[in-house]
Amino acid sequence: MAGFFRKLMPKRFRKEGVTIPVVRLHGAIMAGGGQFRPALNLATVAPVLDKAFAVKDAPAVAIAINSPGGSPVQSRLIFQRIRDLASEKNKRVLIFVEDVAASGGYMIALAGDEIFADPTSIVGSIGVVSGGFGFPELLRKIGVERRVYTAGENKVILDPFKPERESDIEYLKSLQVEIHDVFINMVKERRGPRLSSDPDIFTGLFWTGQRGLALGLIDGLADMRGEIRRRYGSNARLQLISPSRGLFGRKIPGVGAGLFAAAAEQAGAAGIGALAEIAEEKALWSRYGR
Repeated sequence: MAGFFRKLMPKRFRKEGVTIPVVRLHGAIMAGGGQFRPALNLATVAPVLDKAFAVKDAPAVAIAINSPGGSPVQSRLIFQRIRDLASEKNKRVLIFVEDVAASGGYMIALAGDEIFADPTSIVGSIGVVSGGFGFPELLRKIGVERRVYTAGENKVILDPFKPERESDIEYLKSLQVEIHDVFINMVKERRGPRLSSDPDIFTGLFWTGQRGLALGLIDGLADMRGEIRRRYGSNARLQLISPSRGLFGRKIPGVGAGLFAAAAEQAGAAGIGALAEIAEEKALWSRYGR
């Protein structure tokens, strides 16, 4: 009740500090995902970002990132949405890295006017990777004949049930180089003169937050609460912006959600396909020792 009457008072009589909206982005970045497989993508992130940037009188929006990467398309879409909202609402964006902001996770972090991390956070991995599995002998061994009909000689490029072709690999690598160039240009544009000239920066290597600071990948070593209070005063308040809830009150995945929501439930819901996706997501985190 006291809070209600305090809101009715003129601002000059209030003793409240500034309120900073907080968005937590957690998980692998991919176009899919659902209630049983949390994922970050523009569809799950956009509504929460809209709510955060709509908070009146907030001079900035704080975004906590914990992601090993994933889809470069979704990463860039999220990056662009953050920058568009920052421009439209005239708010500063402060990024805080938790465990990992690597690959696509770091691409999203580039949306920050300033990036902060813990000394033991993992940042960087500015590169492009593609992966998959090959089963060229599987069908023959189990007595199954696969029949594929196409119009276009390259329609089944990189078919996992056929032996790899050198021409297919070269084509895939050419695409990776193009995407890598986009990533590199984003880093150079956003980090500017703060970026070190170290030649390893764009090789796909990743570093601790402490080393990332020396390389110019981040701007400081700090936690969110401490930095917000240092910047806006001891009365500054963090307001976590929660995602909308779906059916049965479940949170929309990917935003403020955990990494895996009951792996057994996932496996039962989607079978072998879900297990493969879980393994793929786990592999993303494992690359960074997390």
